[in-house]
Amino acid sequence: MFRYFENLVDPYAPYAQTDRPPQKLLPFLMGFARPFRGVFIAATLLSIVVAAVEVGLIGVMGWVVDTLSGDPAQVWADHWPALVGLAVFVLLIRPVIQALDVLLLNNAIMPNFGTIIRWRAHSHVMRQSVGWFENDFAGRIANRIMQTPPAAGEAVFQVFDAITFSLAYLVGALFLLGDADPRLMLPLVLWLGLYALLMRWTILRVGPASKAASDARSEVTGRVVDAYTNVHAVKMFAHHDRELDYAKESIEDARRTFAAEMRIFTIMDVALVTLNGVLIVGVVGWAIALWMQGAASAGVVAAATALTLRLNAMTGWIMWALTSFFRQLGVVAEGMETIAQPVTLVDHPGAKPLELTKGRIEIQNLSHHYGRGAGGLDRIDLTIEPGEKVGLVGRSGAGKSTLVKLLLRFYDVESGRILIDGQDIGHVTQDSLRGNIGMVQQDSALLHRSVRDNILYGRPDASETEMIEAAKKAQAHDFILDLADPKGNTGYDAQVGERGIKLSGGQRQRITLARAILKDAPILLLDEATSALDSEVEAAIQDTLYGMMEGKTVIAIAHRLSTIAQMDRILVMDEGRIVEQGSHDGLLSEGGLYASLWARQSGGFIGKDAAE
Repeated sequence: MFRYFENLVDPYAPYAQTDRPPQKLLPFLMGFARPFRGVFIAATLLSIVVAAVEVGLIGVMGWVVDTLSGDPAQVWADHWPALVGLAVFVLLIRPVIQALDVLLLNNAIMPNFGTIIRWRAHSHVMRQSVGWFENDFAGRIANRIMQTPPAAGEAVFQVFDAITFSLAYLVGALFLLGDADPRLMLPLVLWLGLYALLMRWTILRVGPASKAASDARSEVTGRVVDAYTNVHAVKMFAHHDRELDYAKESIEDARRTFAAEMRIFTIMDVALVTLNGVLIVGVVGWAIALWMQGAASAGVVAAATALTLRLNAMTGWIMWALTSFFRQLGVVAEGMETIAQPVTLVDHPGAKPLELTKGRIEIQNLSHHYGRGAGGLDRIDLTIEPGEKVGLVGRSGAGKSTLVKLLLRFYDVESGRILIDGQDIGHVTQDSLRGNIGMVQQDSALLHRSVRDNILYGRPDASETEMIEAAKKAQAHDFILDLADPKGNTGYDAQVGERGIKLSGGQRQRITLARAILKDAPILLLDEATSALDSEVEAAIQDTLYGMMEGKTVIAIAHRLSTIAQMDRILVMDEGRIVEQGSHDGLLSEGGLYASLWARQSGGFIGKDAAE
């Protein structure tokens, strides 16, 4: 039974992805709610039926009180079918109705609605560009992905568990009192008006207050995760107290915003108790007055009393449900600041997979300044022939990494274009482009998974033998066999920790090299691929690196010029432009910037103070 209701909606069913999600709250939520349309209709109807049953039972109990005023034997003789029928309804039929209501709400809607939002939000965020991620805290992004689905689920829960039920209950209460005596409706209507004003006052304030508190909590998460992720730097520079102060600033902001939110609830609670006093005295007092005048029976007084006491108990719950509803919508609105942002770097309409035949790269009048008007690249023209090995050197900030990022289309170029085998990379699919390019970065961060998973990331369908062979070529196999993690996993099954933190820099670099070797892509980008290796290990895998380059088009960024001295051509960049190019010997003989960099190297590394 549970499984039937849990499977009424498949949260992972295919759906039409959009690059520009709705920016308004209701359309945003309606997109996720569409697969639940039938379930929501059924839940609404059942919620109304449950409320009608509750109000009806109070009315029936009033009838019972009036009926019991006669002779017991005669009462039973006259009314036993109705009394037995009432008992059967309460014992059997009412639980079935209630069970269907809660099964739809608790088992069909709640687990799946949050899941569909989390799944689709994560899918949307994963389609964002590298630049998009570089402009925010990873912790804040993750926090919004995690807190938005339960908030939306709680809002939906309140719609059916409280709002629909309470509206139906109040309408039923008006009918019940009106049927007994229309005058009993007056104090209830007056109370409803005051109650509506209190709700309006609360709702107008709780939504913005909740969003501010949610923003503050996300900021806390972002700062705390940032400190944890960079704990090595924190410890190395002895900035423990500095990081605490940095976190305290956001934690205090979260405390202040949450305190402001709680003030609203305190005012609401006090006002609500006062209003409920008006409700009880107004309805019950008037019912008693009517009874004293002989205009109402004892059953009417009993029903009115039971109804108002029930409403008294419900009003706090309804108010909390409504404020919770709008409070959760505030959290969803805050989450939308991340998960509803448009995906701006998308495949061109009609984009086709890259058909790589030779590996010829053409860069035509390429400029990219990250929207600043300066820095980055400035009017680059370059052709790299198939199978050519090109070294890229220059001082920090010269534009080397920008060129590589644009080649991978982590950003769209601001002007100019890049062609691979005559195809504009802006008009081919991103996956096919990156699938044909192997990359080893200076920042050799790994996934928090096993060594095997990290190497197989290069080619998931590779065999165990092929994976191990790649590790051996990267001089990684021997140290991998000695690895062990706290859970008892060893060798290739050992977990490497977040961003590979459990390994040394050289070990991480060799695993990323193994991953690139396994991928065996026709275009190879090396961004300081051996920067974390000691000289002995670097010398041991130099032959492997040059073996990797065989038959491939290669662009290698290096500060240690000795690592690229054997390249077919060396490009020297400065201030976003290619200022020199040629072979190692030819550039030295020219006595230009490259010769200056070579002369000023300390241990083969270009210093920041390299002279012009």
